[in-house]
Amino acid sequence: MTYRKYDTCFFERYAMLQLQMLLGHKFDNLANRDRPDLQSVGSNSLGIEVTRAMEGGKEAALQMLKDISGITKDEHDNAADFQTIIESGYGYGLREGSFIGGIELDYWKSAQPMMDIISNKISKVSSGFYGCFDEFGLFIFSKEHINVINAFDTVQYTLNLQQPLDTKYSRLYISAISDFYACNLEDGISPDFRVTSIKVDELMRRDLFLSALRSGPSGKC
Repeated sequence: MTYRKYDTCFFERYAMLQLQMLLGHKFDNLANRDRPDLQSVGSNSLGIEVTRAMEGGKEAALQMLKDISGITKDEHDNAADFQTIIESGYGYGLREGSFIGGIELDYWKSAQPMMDIISNKISKVSSGFYGCFDEFGLFIFSKEHINVINAFDTVQYTLNLQQPLDTKYSRLYISAISDFYACNLEDGISPDFRVTSIKVDELMRRDLFLSALRSGPSGKC
C-alpha cells in the first residue's frame, strides 16, 4: 500500500484532531494515511474513513455560492476571519460554518447525501476495500445542521444496512460544525447509549481550524 505524506489533508487532519480533543487518548496514536484515511500507528487496531455529506440539488449549490461570495455575511462577521478564509482556502469551523473557502468548495461540491455516502462506505468496508483492522470507524463531516433525532435516525439506518455483514463499522462520528455525535454501532447496545452528543464551541472550533491548517500548502482536501 502506498501512503500519502503524513497530515496533508485539512479535513482528515481536522477529524483526527477533533477525535483527540473530544474523545480522548484512544485517538492519540493516529496517522493520516489512505484506505482508510486515519490509521493507528504500528498496528491494525483502528482504521477510520473520513468523508463528507450534504444534500444535493440546486438550492444547496446556490447557498454555497452565496457563502463563498460573502452574500450571507452579517454585522457580527470578523474581517480577520474572512482574510484567513481567503488566504487558506478553508472556512470549516469558523463563523458557525457560514462560509466556504475556495479550496474547500470543491470538497463540498462532490459530497453525497448522508444516506447515500453511508451506503457507499458500508459497501466498501464490507468488501475489504479498507483492509483488515480490529475496529473500523466512519467519520462524516456535514455542512448542514444535524440534531439528536437526525443522529439517531442515521444510526438506525446504518445498523439496518450493516446487520447481515461480517465486516462493519463499530463507530460512527458526525461532525456538524458546532455539534458532534459519537455513535456506537456495536451489537447489544441500549438505544440510550447509542449516541453521545457534544457541543463544540467557537473557541474549540477555532483551535481545531488553526491546528488543521498547520499541515501546510499541500493539504488540498
